Order: sequence, then structure tokens, then C-alpha cells
Amino acid sequence: MTPIISLIGILLGLIVLIFLAYRGYSIIWVAPFCAILVAMLSGMNLLETYLGDYISGAAAYIVSWFPAFFLGAVYGKIMDLTGSARSLANKLIALIGPKYAVLAVVLPCLLMTYGGISMFVVVFVIYPMGYAIYREADLPRTLLPGAIAVGAFGITMTCIPGSPQIQNIIPTNYYGTTATAAPVMGLIAAVLIGVPGYLYLEWRARQVKKKGLHFEEDPKHKTPENLAKQPKWHWLCGLIPLLVVVLLLNALPWLLKKYEVADLSSSQAIVIALVGGILVACLMNLHQRNTILPAINEGSNGSLTAIMNTACAVGFGSVVKIVPGFALLKTAVLNMPGSILFSEAVAVNVLAGATGSASGGMSIALEALGPQYLAKAAELGLSPEYLHRIASIASGGLDTLPHNGAILTLLAVSNCKHKESYLDVCVTSCVIPVIISLALSFVWGLFI
Repeated sequence: MTPIISLIGILLGLIVLIFLAYRGYSIIWVAPFCAILVAMLSGMNLLETYLGDYISGAAAYIVSWFPAFFLGAVYGKIMDLTGSARSLANKLIALIGPKYAVLAVVLPCLLMTYGGISMFVVVFVIYPMGYAIYREADLPRTLLPGAIAVGAFGITMTCIPGSPQIQNIIPTNYYGTTATAAPVMGLIAAVLIGVPGYLYLEWRARQVKKKGLHFEEDPKHKTPENLAKQPKWHWLCGLIPLLVVVLLLNALPWLLKKYEVADLSSSQAIVIALVGGILVACLMNLHQRNTILPAINEGSNGSLTAIMNTACAVGFGSVVKIVPGFALLKTAVLNMPGSILFSEAVAVNVLAGATGSASGGMSIALEALGPQYLAKAAELGLSPEYLHRIASIASGGLDTLPHNGAILTLLAVSNCKHKESYLDVCVTSCVIPVIISLALSFVWGLFI
């Protein structure tokens, strides 16, 4: 097969993948099906491609990232089922109040995701809280998914240095960086993405009030368990484990390296940080000892689905990158106008959008192009930290297309349809991050 036909096969595979995932079909069978379609139009042996390249790509991702997925899911579930995260959210909401309904939802999400809690867990924890405060503020609950998305799927996942989210850890394996890479660039991106997103949501709230729209009850919503039985200090059970995770991830490796005790990679540090968060959360919730083991069990089971979905998307990318058509894409991306930062931002955005996964798309892009970017950076005298931060920021753009798993989960939990709530999610978590990631990488690249 010619490279052109192979390239058509890649595009067709991506279109089918997006369409089927958007329709709600499981990525576990959709991804290998689309990978075989790409292989077939590239003239490759289908059985060898599936059993070799696809399975090995998916398996390699699981081997590398299962500890982080597993421990993150267990940590998040303990924080959820013990009510620790909800207690913290309640405390923040009580301090902020319904007058600032959007901020009262966004801020707890930011704090929890920066503290290492999975965005999926944050959705389940925050929705009941946001539901109550939007009801008190008399805002349509269809606006709530947009606010949750800004906090849970946004800047603490990709921009803010030191985040324990996997989207900030993956680039460390390719560039030899740390979780605090390019702090100035990250903070600038956080402001440029977060502030417009927040202002947009406030504008939307004012618009619906002018139209005379009001809060309407969700018939499927169930009132969460009463936290009144918990001691008044229980919100600290939500805050302290978050602080422990962030400190262990960022301060511990620095201290160990400074005193020449050990040189931890970010992949090793995230394991230590999450274990530390789990232990502290368990110790602070010993009065709920009967809840802890079921939470560990439920989190363990949930981690399998999460990592399998992402690994299957990575397996698809592993097939794409070996077919002849990918060489054309690779050449086009590497030779596009602008700096390597802009090239990387485009590549990560496109692949994150194609797979519907920030971590999956970024892993595919860096596996295929990371060595070339690193070599070019060395030639230019460019710090790999900038490559790290741009890759992380760009992964949080087109990944939030309608077929994204986190988006589907958010809308399902909120009992909202795409046509009711996706516009706000798209503007704040897709359009703005894409524009900023491309603009920031282009402008920053002018000065290197």
C-alpha cells in the first residue's frame, strides 16, 4: 500500500474511533477494531499487528502506569467513601456561599485534583455539593457540568507545576524532567486558561438569570449521606491528605537528592506520594474503619477500567505510528512553521482529540516524536522543561471532545445531555485550552 492510502486509513480509523466512542461504545473493542482497520488499509498482516504491535503498546502502558492508576483510584475512593472529600467541599462551599456559586464549585475541584484525587472521583464528590449550591443560587443545574469541568479537567491537571495528576507525570519519562517543570510557563498558562474560563461561566450565569431561567430538580438525584454525624474537624481529613500527596511528590525527591540519599524519578515519587496520602487518609478516618477496606476494594476494581480504557487507546496509537502513512504525518508535524514547542502542541492536541484521552494522546505523541523533540531541543539549547509543560498543557485541549470518557461520565452523573451542557464544557475545557496551548507555544517559541 502507498503511504497516501495508509494516511487515508489513519484518518478513517480516527473518524470511526471518534464516532463509535461518541455513540457510547466501549473503547476496549472500538480501539482494536479501528487499529485493524488502519492496518488493513496499510497492507499489514492483521493478526500479527493485533497480537504484536497493538497488544504490546497497550501492555507497555499498563506496565508503566498501573501503579499510579491503582493507587490513585484507591486514594480517591477512600477520600470519597469516608466523606473526607465531601467534608472539605462542604467547608469551602460554606465559606464562599451561594452568591459566588461558580467559584464555590470550581475551587474545591481545583484543590482536590491538585491534591491527587482522580478527576472521575471529583465528579462524583462535587456534583451533590454543586447541586445544592446551584439550587440555593437558583441557577439551572445544566450549567453545573461546565463549572465542574473547569475545576476537575483543567489547569491543575496540566498547567500548575507540582501537580500529581498523570498528565503532568507522563512527560517526565520522556524528557527527564520533574513534576515542577517550567513553573513560570505553567503558571502563565493557568491564568490564561483559568481566568477566561471562570469569567465565561460567570457571564453564562448572568445571561440565564436575564432570561428568567431557574433551577429545576434532577429527578435522578439522591441526597448524599448526612455528614452531620462526622466530627466538626472532619474537613481536615479532606485537606491534610491532599497536602501530604503534593509535598511528598515535590519536596521529598528534592530533599533526597539534595542530601544524596536517592534520586527518585517522578514515576517513583508519585507512588510514594499516593501511598502516603492513603495512609494519612486511613489514619484520620479510623473512626470509620469499617468503610476503609470496602473503599480500597472498590478503588482497586475501578482502577482496572480506567487504565484499560486508556491503554486500549494507546494500543491504537501504537499501530498508527508504525504504518507508512504516519511517516507523512510525522514529517509534516516536525517541519511545520514555528518552533518545536508549537509542533509539539499541535501533535499532542490532535492525538489527544483522536483518542479522547489526554494521557493516551500525549503518550502516543511523545512515544513517536519525543526523541526528535529532545534532540532538537539539545541542538537549540532549549530546556526540556518547556517541552514537558507544553505537552502537558496541550493534552488538556482537544481531549475534551464529546467522546471523552470523563465528559461522558460527567454528563451521566449530572443527568444532562450533550445539547444541554456540552457547550460550556467545550468552551472552557476545549476551545480556550487549545487556543492558549497553541498561542503560548508559538509565542514562547519566538524567543528560543
